[in-house]
Amino acid sequence: MTVTPSRTPVVLSWSGGKDSSLALAALRADAAYEVVGLLTSVTREYDRISIHGVRRALLQAQAASLGLPLLEVTLEPVTSNDAYEQAFRAGVARVREKIPGLRHIAYGDLFLEDVRAYRERLSATADVIPVFPIWGRDTAELAHEFIDAGYRAHLVCVDTQQLDAGFVARTFDRALLEALPSSVDPCGERGEFHTFVSDGPIFSEAIEVRVGEVVLRDNRFAYADLLPADQGNEQKADQRVRAS
Repeated sequence: MTVTPSRTPVVLSWSGGKDSSLALAALRADAAYEVVGLLTSVTREYDRISIHGVRRALLQAQAASLGLPLLEVTLEPVTSNDAYEQAFRAGVARVREKIPGLRHIAYGDLFLEDVRAYRERLSATADVIPVFPIWGRDTAELAHEFIDAGYRAHLVCVDTQQLDAGFVARTFDRALLEALPSSVDPCGERGEFHTFVSDGPIFSEAIEVRVGEVVLRDNRFAYADLLPADQGNEQKADQRVRAS
């Protein structure tokens, strides 16, 4: 990828969710930066985005629609924080081999100071400079901005200790925002929920998906398995969440 000389190349830490999408939009609107790739943690064996549980095939479809190379950090199904940090540094090193001169990595974090401090420390150990393009934005305002801009997203993971499992697989829209308990951040910044974005102004074409099986893992996290729409018609999430 050829980088415009006047712009700073940056890789975006990409989860496939709405905050990543908003961070990408903000970076693309900033004349100071040029996004040159997406860095995503993928769990080996499961072949899914770590934490979010989204299939790699849908992640690859996002990257193709965004016109950006996908750069993966591979994690084991059960991993320690030390192992994650080692994998992150190794992933960044591989990226820098492909993109000489890369010194910046962007994150879609919003307001958790401890998370930002961790990102800053980890980035320093990988010899890259962290960028936070949507940091400090009001999350209610940001959530409505996301919807108004024409993005489409589903809740793919819900922490049932913070939000009822019935919210998993729902579309992230105004009706959902109105239904969220006051204790839940509109952007799920405290880990209440995670999303997968399938359409919006940053994409060249929509990624058509349908909702598959919903399962409860670790007796806590409800996951909705999104599938390519051509595998069948979309169905509503089964509210009788199956344990796994």
